[in-house]
Amino acid sequence: MTRPLIAAVVLAVLAGVSLLIGASHVSWDAVFSPGPDDRAVQVLVISRVPRMFAIMLAGTSLGVAGLLMQMIARNRFVEPTTAGTAESASLGLLAATLLAPGLPVLGKMLVATLFALGGTALFLLVLRRLPLRSALLVPVVGLVLGSIIDSATTFFAYRYDLLQSVNAWTTGDFSTVLRGRYELLWVTLGLTCVAYVAADRFTVAGMGETFTTNLGLNYPRIIALGLVIVALVTAMVVVTVGMIPFLGLIVPNLVTRLMGDNARRSIPWVAVTGAGFVLLCDIIGRVVRHPYEIPGGTIAGVIGSVLFLYLLLRRGARVG
Repeated sequence: MTRPLIAAVVLAVLAGVSLLIGASHVSWDAVFSPGPDDRAVQVLVISRVPRMFAIMLAGTSLGVAGLLMQMIARNRFVEPTTAGTAESASLGLLAATLLAPGLPVLGKMLVATLFALGGTALFLLVLRRLPLRSALLVPVVGLVLGSIIDSATTFFAYRYDLLQSVNAWTTGDFSTVLRGRYELLWVTLGLTCVAYVAADRFTVAGMGETFTTNLGLNYPRIIALGLVIVALVTAMVVVTVGMIPFLGLIVPNLVTRLMGDNARRSIPWVAVTGAGFVLLCDIIGRVVRHPYEIPGGTIAGVIGSVLFLYLLLRRGARVG
């Protein structure tokens, strides 16, 4: 059995389990032999199927966004939650909520995207000015920058009684996903496809500005395209389900250890592994305290932080 077939089977099994577990009991018998009220079918169509697609889309797009961030920063320990990108998107959402409360979701997402772009650009600017860029120092700089932005967000949210909203944006929770409230995430699938189309250019850009320019490619344009993809994906996921920490760090690292640094080979596997990882975390969150739920983002944060420390401290860790 080949690797793609094994991956497809594992992903299909996780997706099937995700459809069947939850506070409301749903079985295939009830779905294919519906009763008078069709309750199982309604739960499946209105809640479970949208939730499964939201999980897979968020996992796929954030995993690929993390891979792009690592190539742009040329460091394996960088992703949207360790570079200030996610925190900047939350600050943008808060600013849109305070200054233009009547703005539609798409408008708030665009504001969050602009803030995410600004935060990521600030992170890269700080990196360029560092006299020493060790593998361990880069994520620490990103975490410090993210903490500063997050502190400002928390301060203003406290002043204007919006702490609950901020917590929803920073904690990946799929329990509120319903039909008609997640479809924005399909755009992230299109952005993932754009990243795959430009995969060879990102691979070359990951080797440095001089190497890229010598090959006749426009390095600033490739970096700008990568930043736009990362910012849009981060903003859409934050607006729809909240942020999933460390996903964009551990999934690309695990995949590139097996597949190498060629983005065209890695992106499909990062997408599949990211979707499977978030599905698994969400299933664990639904099973641990059944019928209550622990947000999938919290489970991902616990697993991701342990793996993040392992990758930081393991012998031989080095810059991409």
